[in-house]
Amino acid sequence: MIEWRDEGVVLAVRKHGETSVIVEVFTPDHGRHAGVVRGGISRKMAPHLQPGGQIAVTWKARLEDHLGAFTFEPVKSRTHVLGDPLALAGMTATAAMLSFLLPEREAHGYLYADSLALFDRIGLAPRWPLAYLHWEVSLLEELGFGLDLSSCAVTGSPDDLVYVSPKTGRAVSRQGAGEWADRLLPLPQCLLGQSSVDFAEIGQGLLTTGHFLSRIAAELSDRPLPAARDRFLDRLAKKAAQEAPPF
Repeated sequence: MIEWRDEGVVLAVRKHGETSVIVEVFTPDHGRHAGVVRGGISRKMAPHLQPGGQIAVTWKARLEDHLGAFTFEPVKSRTHVLGDPLALAGMTATAAMLSFLLPEREAHGYLYADSLALFDRIGLAPRWPLAYLHWEVSLLEELGFGLDLSSCAVTGSPDDLVYVSPKTGRAVSRQGAGEWADRLLPLPQCLLGQSSVDFAEIGQGLLTTGHFLSRIAAELSDRPLPAARDRFLDRLAKKAAQEAPPF
């Protein structure tokens, strides 16, 4: 019998048989890992097995490559998002992106810490969607496609960076873009820490990170990014429209 203990965040839950569920968690030492929870649909267990919930788990299996079974203890509930549609969409999108893009059973300690910090901020910290945007930049880096926003790919200058190359992920300045500007992705200044933050600008940034994440998704599985991310972007766009100054 193989057994390990860890702590992690619930990413996804699906029914398994009459009373059990298969739970997918993201842990610091065992990465994205699934296991069966017996009786997981019960009123006692189900509230703790929601995406974004934090649990301490014990995994047991007869062989390493078996699905195995989880037993768990609740650690932190993040049910405060249930009353906030934008926060609920953000938490669901974060969990869905990790479930979709991370390889199984591969540790990502830095990304785990970054993700845990994001889960803690969603719906509680001011302007938490900016933290989500920066988290997607970290996710890209963890997946092997880090953006280089330090200087212009054409001129080498660190000044007036307003675009990102859709091919290389490198920043491009206004001068360096020239006649190619309409073929480049936007580089909102909130990604550079150089402007006041608004939801419309964050949405622009997510269009840029989404371009590269979609490319990775296509290479991995030839499928689009999770619909949960699209729903989050829609919610964010509505929030941006509400904040837009009247004319």
